[in-house]
Amino acid sequence: MRLKSIALAAVVGCLGLSVAVAQEGPQVQRQKQMKAVGGALGALGGIAKGEKPYEAATVTAALTTISTTMKAFPNQFPAGTESGADSEAAPAVWQNPKDFHAKAEKLAAEADKLLAAVPADQAGVGAAMKALGGTCGDCHQTYRMKK
Repeated sequence: MRLKSIALAAVVGCLGLSVAVAQEGPQVQRQKQMKAVGGALGALGGIAKGEKPYEAATVTAALTTISTTMKAFPNQFPAGTESGADSEAAPAVWQNPKDFHAKAEKLAAEADKLLAAVPADQAGVGAAMKALGGTCGDCHQTYRMKK
């Protein structure tokens, strides 16, 4: 009987978790993804500015986060999610999805290129930040609403 109770509790717990995840919605997912990219860029920026010591593992982890996240990011914008959860997505995301996807893919490709030859020092991370930052800014200019 005790085993059945534990199994039932586990099933109920899993169902509750799936409902919580399902309620999260794409708006919240894309906000989490942008925070992850922002955190990765912050880690790189700290190294580039000399505020943190250069560590190859940190650089690799940050670039991997950017690459992985940006490959999944455009899928968080299905029709009907134009508003809600304090979304900063501009209507242009849905008006020009091919260009939006291309810009996300460009950032992922830039991160992949940098992963293939990880910057070896502070100056290299600074150059990487310029390349990544320009790509980020290009997308934000068109597809992010200013608050």
